[in-house]
Amino acid sequence: MAVLAGVDLAGLYVELSYVDAVGERQRRPLVDCATARFEDVVPVRSFRWSRGERHFSGWYWAATTGQHVGFESWLERDRLLLMDFDPKVTGIASQPFWLHWHDGLRERRHAPDYFVRRVDGSAVVIDVRADERIEPKGVEAFEATRAACTQAGWEFKRAGAPEAAGRADGTARAASRAGHPPRLPRAVEAPASRRPPAGGSQLCGAGNVGAGSATATGHSPPCPTRPCSTTFTAAVT
Repeated sequence: MAVLAGVDLAGLYVELSYVDAVGERQRRPLVDCATARFEDVVPVRSFRWSRGERHFSGWYWAATTGQHVGFESWLERDRLLLMDFDPKVTGIASQPFWLHWHDGLRERRHAPDYFVRRVDGSAVVIDVRADERIEPKGVEAFEATRAACTQAGWEFKRAGAPEAAGRADGTARAASRAGHPPRLPRAVEAPASRRPPAGGSQLCGAGNVGAGSATATGHSPPCPTRPCSTTFTAAVT
């Protein structure tokens, strides 16, 4: 495990930046906003797809939230399905905030993939990355995120590919939980309620989600055949 140079993780000073309910960017010490409802915030980054890229970004209609939730890869989309059909999950937000810290040499920042609220009020911060694609900088970011979550009283999980054994009876569960969710047209922007607001998006490192956005069920353009109704075993329990 990589260790941040010259940094005491137990005493790591962390700030959060996020977009608040009125569309303004805030940056505050982690300890001052640990009780905030980050499951309701809009993403601080955009979800884009461009032809030729190796990853697929898009928007998934989540029955849990009744809103579209973004993803930046198939692994993130699969993890999102897991969370959406987990009865212990009541809220999900993607790219909810930037974590800011100093690694002893320079300021670093990282935007976790998901913030999840459970029915008991506890929170889980999730980063999704395949084991074989984790680089040293990624390890450092995950460890800093873990330390930040410990300070805030949240759980942290780094998730890889879901187990194949959990991909059973998904169609029935999807139908009973979500019915027939609305779809986003392929060549329009994602719903304004889930996009970083105008004026604030540039501050948060985000642009607009434009042509090529995924449909509401999680399909990015050019992959119309990948099943999206499959669910998995519990995601965050």
